[in-house]
Amino acid sequence: MEALRQPYRKALAHRGHVEGVTISAKDSRQPLCHYFGGLRYALPPVKRFCQARKLPPAYSYGTENQPGLCGGLAGVCPQPKFLTLSSGDDWTEDCFQCNIWVPLGEPPQDGWPVLFFIHGGFLQFGTPNTFSAAALLGEADFQAIIVAPAYRLGVFGFLLSSEIQQDVAGSNQPVGNQGFWDQRLALEWTCDNIGLFGGNPAQITISGYSAGAYSAFYQLAYDIHLPPEDSIIKRACIWSNSPAVQPKGPATAQTQFNQLLEALRIPISLSAAEKLAQLRALPQATLLSAATSIELHQFRPTSDGTFIQPTLFHSFDTGAFARRLAARNVHIMLGECRDEHNLYATWLPPPDNTTTSLRRRLLADYPQPIVDTLLHLYAPANTTPTPKTYPASTFGHIYADIQVHTTQRGLIQSLAAAGASHLLHRYRIEFRLNCASKTIPREWGVTHATDMYLWFWGNGEALEPAEKQAIRTALIEPWKRFVRGDVGDELGWGTNGPREMRTLMPDGSVRICRDELWDEAMRVWVALRGVGELEGDVSSKL
Repeated sequence: MEALRQPYRKALAHRGHVEGVTISAKDSRQPLCHYFGGLRYALPPVKRFCQARKLPPAYSYGTENQPGLCGGLAGVCPQPKFLTLSSGDDWTEDCFQCNIWVPLGEPPQDGWPVLFFIHGGFLQFGTPNTFSAAALLGEADFQAIIVAPAYRLGVFGFLLSSEIQQDVAGSNQPVGNQGFWDQRLALEWTCDNIGLFGGNPAQITISGYSAGAYSAFYQLAYDIHLPPEDSIIKRACIWSNSPAVQPKGPATAQTQFNQLLEALRIPISLSAAEKLAQLRALPQATLLSAATSIELHQFRPTSDGTFIQPTLFHSFDTGAFARRLAARNVHIMLGECRDEHNLYATWLPPPDNTTTSLRRRLLADYPQPIVDTLLHLYAPANTTPTPKTYPASTFGHIYADIQVHTTQRGLIQSLAAAGASHLLHRYRIEFRLNCASKTIPREWGVTHATDMYLWFWGNGEALEPAEKQAIRTALIEPWKRFVRGDVGDELGWGTNGPREMRTLMPDGSVRICRDELWDEAMRVWVALRGVGELEGDVSSKL
């Protein structure tokens, strides 16, 4: 759907003035929403790999005569290429901006509810600039402000080592998980400033897709452990992802750091300061190329004892997480697509179908005991002569199960077992819009990311009338009520118990279906939990 953009100025009280745009449909010239793009939520860190800085109280975006220009896009963190993404032309490590869509007209008395949306991309790539909420607000009447932050990815956002810890010792700065801390800064900025746009800071739903859903979960896990007066999140949408296993410990993070130094020919024998000085002096493309070449090439979260507690997954088993969630009354919408595996299979697949290659690829994401357990479950020993082989589809199915199908059901089971199933609103997507073929081959079916076109009302592409009716009834209307804060009968979700899912069927109808994958998912989940936590207490020194 082509759009028209007209300048739109807004006064933001103590934050000064900004100029965004009013977006209108080109064919009808119907105004859809106001948009502010590339709006800064934090200042860059003083040094690479350190924490970004909160905007000072006196920070102003611009004056009435010279407003801050915010009609463009957020910065894009350097990242590896995937499909049609990540050209490199617009990379910047100063990616601490967000894009905001605001409904037209006067806000309600308490302000519009807020949807804080985190983009996906395996935490290695992606940007909030690849989706549009204009039609969702303007055509589907989604009466909420949508905030989508950029954040640091891969090696820029998730590098951790004893050298970095030494570098910031005494500064009270957290080390590691900087991509998550970026998201948290953006969330805090939203809580502090969204009222200036007509939003209600007391009604913030955190949401995300894929790695964004993974992020949303960890933001929620952090938030519910804060004192109530510091908590921000009221609801959560976890779309096509879930926490898989306890994130790696500091020992694995240090191994990954050392592999990076070796790839860059930086001597391990150098002092911590000298190692970091060389890493910080490298061009971003050089650092990225080395990071994607090493054995542990997936830079993901670490159980650092600050943002992620080493006992998080144990709290699933004991019910402590569920009880804390219930005490805060945080409802969760979560679900999956039918054919998640087809897209997952394309993210850095093994070079061949041998079990050796499969194991090496999985070790880039998961600890060795977890990988060996997965191989035993999905690719057991066979009679094929060495090297043993497996079907080409195995990698995609393992990855989709551990990122979505199995682990999401494990989370559901742990919450339900502790009496928190009333907080869960499950869904399943078996319907595909025609416009999804713009980026995702039709033969992949209802695969991962095809439903982004559902949730965001075409995501900038035109919808057919029958498609609009189907997704409005199935998803958009109940989702609007969810973000508004409705629960129970008011929400109209229709499920009864943790094993039922609101299902958008292939013909566009809605059914409440019993989960047919549950038993197999529990078999895998129990096996993974049986491995236990892997690197001990992160309170030990790096």
